[in-house]
Amino acid sequence: MSDAPIRPHVDQHDAIDDLPLITKTAEVTEVERMDRDRRGEVIEAANQHLRDADLARAYGLIDGPEDWEPLADRLAADGHADVARRLSTLMQRYERPKPMLTRARFRADEDVDFVAGQYIGLRYGKTSRAYSIANSPHEDELEICVRRVPDGKLSPKLCDDLSVGEEVTIRGPYGELVLKEHSPRDIVFLATGTGVAPLKGMIDYLFETGRDEYEGEKRDVWLFLGAAWQDDLPYRTAFREYERRHENFHFVPCLSRELSLSEWDGETDYVQHALLKHADDDSVTTALGERLERWLTKEPDSGVDARIDPSNIEVYACGINAMVHSLVRAVERLGVPDLYIESEGFG
Repeated sequence: MSDAPIRPHVDQHDAIDDLPLITKTAEVTEVERMDRDRRGEVIEAANQHLRDADLARAYGLIDGPEDWEPLADRLAADGHADVARRLSTLMQRYERPKPMLTRARFRADEDVDFVAGQYIGLRYGKTSRAYSIANSPHEDELEICVRRVPDGKLSPKLCDDLSVGEEVTIRGPYGELVLKEHSPRDIVFLATGTGVAPLKGMIDYLFETGRDEYEGEKRDVWLFLGAAWQDDLPYRTAFREYERRHENFHFVPCLSRELSLSEWDGETDYVQHALLKHADDDSVTTALGERLERWLTKEPDSGVDARIDPSNIEVYACGINAMVHSLVRAVERLGVPDLYIESEGFG
C-alpha cells in the first residue's frame, strides 16, 4: 500500500461494510492462457538485429538457443554491446516458461457479492493465495488473472494445470481499492502487469453503469499499463475495444522490451513517465524536481491527443509494491491530493 491515507468510507466504500465474508466452492468455467509462444519470432528478430548491424556475415546467424549466450559474449567482447544486450533480452524471452499469463473464471453455487476492485482468497489443491477480481460485480461469475511467479507455490499450478470443470474454494471479498463517489473528475488508472485486474473490474463497472459521465458530460478515463512484452498485457484486446467504442477512454500500454522483438511504435518508458508525458504542462503548478520535470516536455508516443489536467483527476494505482510507490510519488508531485489517490501493492 502507498503512504496516502484511505479516505473516509463513502459511496463504494460504504458498500464494503454490507458484504458478507463468505467461503464457497466454485467451479472453473473458463481458462485462457493469454501470452503466446513467440519463439519463432524471437529467433527471427535476433537474426534481424545481426543483419541490421551488418554482423550476420562475420558472426553467423542463430539457429537455436544453444547459439545465443556464446554469441552475445563474443559481440560484447568485440564492442557490439547494444546488439549483445538485445540478443540477451531475446534469449530471456525465448527461455521463459510457458504460459506466463492465465485468466480464469469461476461460478459459485450462490452469487458472491463484491465491489469492483476487491479481491478474493483462492484455494486450489492445498494452497491459498489472494487474487484481485477482474470483472464487474454485475456479472454472475468471478474472474481472476494470474502471472506465473518463478518457484511460486500456486501460480505455476494455475498456469499449467487449472482446467474447466475443476473445483476451487473462494473466500472473501476483501480490499478497499474501490471507486470513489461519482464526480465530474477525470479518472486515471495506473498499473503494471496483473495489477490491472482490479482496475479492469472498475473500468467494466464504469461503462456498464454510465459513471464515465457526470451530469451529461463525459469524464476522460485513462489506463496506463506497463509490461515487458505486448502479449504480457492482460486484457489488451478488451481495452482496445473500449478505446474503439468510447472516445473518452484512452489506453496507453507501456512496453519496456517489445521493441527488441517487433516494430512497436508505442510507449517504451515507465508508466509514471508516460503519465507525465501526457500531462498538460500548462496545468502543472507544482515543482516536480529535475528527474521528473524533463518528462513533461517530451512528446507522447501513444498517439493519444488528449491531455491530463492534474487538478481534475482521481487516480487508482496497482501493481508490485515498489512500482506502486513510484507511481504514487509521481502523482503526488503532479499536485494530486492524497484524497484523490487510491493504491494497492503486492509482492
